[in-house]
Amino acid sequence: MGGAAPIVVQSMTNTDTADVEATARQVAELKRAGSELVRITVNTEQAARAVPGIREALERQGVSVPLVGDFHFNGHKLLQKYPECAQALDKYRINPGNVGRGANRDEKFASMIELACRHDKAVRIGVNWGSMDQELVVRMMDENARAAEPLGNDQVTRRIMVVSALDNARRAEELGLGRDRIILSCKMSGVQDLIGVYRELSVRCDYALHLGLTEAGMGSKGIVASTAALAVLLQEGIGDTIRISLTPEPGGARTQEVQVAQEILQSMGLRSFTPMVIACPGCGRTSSVFFQQLAQEIQSYLRQQMPQWRGRYPGVEDMSVAVMGCVVNGPGESKHANIGISLPGSGESPVAPVYEDGEKTVTLKGDNIASEFQQLVERYVERHYG
Repeated sequence: MGGAAPIVVQSMTNTDTADVEATARQVAELKRAGSELVRITVNTEQAARAVPGIREALERQGVSVPLVGDFHFNGHKLLQKYPECAQALDKYRINPGNVGRGANRDEKFASMIELACRHDKAVRIGVNWGSMDQELVVRMMDENARAAEPLGNDQVTRRIMVVSALDNARRAEELGLGRDRIILSCKMSGVQDLIGVYRELSVRCDYALHLGLTEAGMGSKGIVASTAALAVLLQEGIGDTIRISLTPEPGGARTQEVQVAQEILQSMGLRSFTPMVIACPGCGRTSSVFFQQLAQEIQSYLRQQMPQWRGRYPGVEDMSVAVMGCVVNGPGESKHANIGISLPGSGESPVAPVYEDGEKTVTLKGDNIASEFQQLVERYVERHYG
């Protein structure tokens, strides 16, 4: 990751890591959904002992995905005591605010970095505004208060985050960790704070950067806030890995955060993961909900097919499919898509022309339009990407 490499989608489990079966199952679900890195909590001895078993369970399933160990407070002890855990992980996440204090903190941090070097692992130094290094906070707040023109609280907080990340990265390099093994993050929960912090961080260093709005929230609020922050930074060329930290709805799928991350990158033209479905919002011309149902069915179908299609049909992720609801924009949008259908609106002739690469190929009618269009999509994929 980093440099000219594609931006990587990351996610995190919410299972008890000590439960090998449940954690391996969720890691596999996240991988199948498109997560390219999966972080797991390693907070207890039971969790540390379970990590090699999780790796083995994934290998038995044929699931290959880098695992990141999330360490707070006691990571130095767990990595030292359980070398099998240290080796099974691909990356360690260290929060400088939760390592310790004073000389004790320096010793613990050094221990984790030295273990990363010994096992040839990458390290994310992840500063979080909810758990900052309090000694650094006090020192920089005091310095700011004595300044001739002190910064506002928001500005000085951002600066503390950046200084903490950079100071710890330099310390890691002094301890022998290569620059190409260091990823930095400065997680904030405010959109403007996150944008400000990463702009400054990107100017002051060339480490790989992990983006994410922490504690983004639930549902549309979390999606909108994360998109607003990350889209600005990604457009400016900032960021090498991303995670969308959504609070799942009760009983909701953990994989939603992966899907949102992919859709942000694909909507911005930075990466392609699955064929895009173009569908109109509906209006007084589309009193029937049929086009909405068809758009939803096609979108779900395409996403479900991608694990098999990705290997069999190279380039299919760049395909566009239009499902339109009336004659106003329907034919035009359908012609612009690789394959599209223009369904009849209110009072229109009950026929649905289908276009492939700008040319009308067939007109569907009757009760089986949905299944017939899906078959046309399948045949299009086979012909053009097989």
